[in-house]
Amino acid sequence: MTTSAPAIRAPQAAVRARAIVSRAAATAILALLALVLLLNFVHSPTQFFQSAVIGLGNGVLYALIALGYTLVYGIIELINFAHGDLFMLGSLFSAFTLSGLGLVTSNVKGWLGFALILLGAMIFCATINVTIEFLAYRRLRRAPKLAPLITAVGMSFILQFVGQQWNGSTPRQWPSVLPAGHFTIGGVHVDHDLVVVILVTAGLLALMSWIVTHTRAGKAMRATAQDQDAARLMGINVNRTISFTFAMGGALAGAAGLMYQQSIGTTRYDAGFQLGLIAFTAAVLGGIGNLTGAVLGGVLIGLIQGLNDGLPLFFPGQAWSQSVVFTILILVMVFKPTGLLGQTVGEKV
Repeated sequence: MTTSAPAIRAPQAAVRARAIVSRAAATAILALLALVLLLNFVHSPTQFFQSAVIGLGNGVLYALIALGYTLVYGIIELINFAHGDLFMLGSLFSAFTLSGLGLVTSNVKGWLGFALILLGAMIFCATINVTIEFLAYRRLRRAPKLAPLITAVGMSFILQFVGQQWNGSTPRQWPSVLPAGHFTIGGVHVDHDLVVVILVTAGLLALMSWIVTHTRAGKAMRATAQDQDAARLMGINVNRTISFTFAMGGALAGAAGLMYQQSIGTTRYDAGFQLGLIAFTAAVLGGIGNLTGAVLGGVLIGLIQGLNDGLPLFFPGQAWSQSVVFTILILVMVFKPTGLLGQTVGEKV
């Protein structure tokens, strides 16, 4: 029995038509968004750039946290929901250690202490993350995917309980050792602590990217992510490589905790839930498993929040900030399910 050519061409034509409609809809949405931003820029350029600067500061923090999610997922395809609470513990470690050492003012001693605590927070969170991987996740690598996922949720609650006992149930205010004040460029105020956060974050992101792409450990990570069994045959210690990945993700969470604590000045035991969810959203938006995508997703979400909260025209304001972010995420997933920089890959067997 043969199938006629018109019958074969009909489904192909329908697929092409749907693709054309999807591209047209995506183009229309982008054009509308660009028009809204342009109108706000023309209406108040200073307010536009001021909102973008604030959003950028938040975005680099989201990027630091999102990298921990995407690193672990890229290696063992685990969504580590405890990562946000690990970031929270990093902020508590930073606040209590700085205060305990008497580093509460912005001077040379405070800046040196800041650099020391940055290293300490990274080691602290890296150690916790590696311990969690060894005790909880390692035994579940070949279990059904639901088992490690539920385990990650359980670890999140455990870390949150530790944070509640450490910090208390109410938010706490802390002094900052970062330089106070701001400078002005074209009427836009840029806080000194924001510059420090961006520079430190950019340096850490560059260092981490260099490790992944140009070192032997980074090559082992990429090989393990591609095929663990083949990596073992090539002499790679898969367990050590995965632990190293968790250590890197934890170190970035610790650094983000210090940056958050110093720039916001507040610690709270439930901060990891909201910021962890935003960071996970950033990883998905950029393409989970893609390092550059995690950074792009974090910065974009920060900018979206900053512009939504600060622009005067057409945006609903701070009360709707999360709704706007997740609406944009849903639209991106509809038109590009793999994320902005994600690639469609076959299922690993």
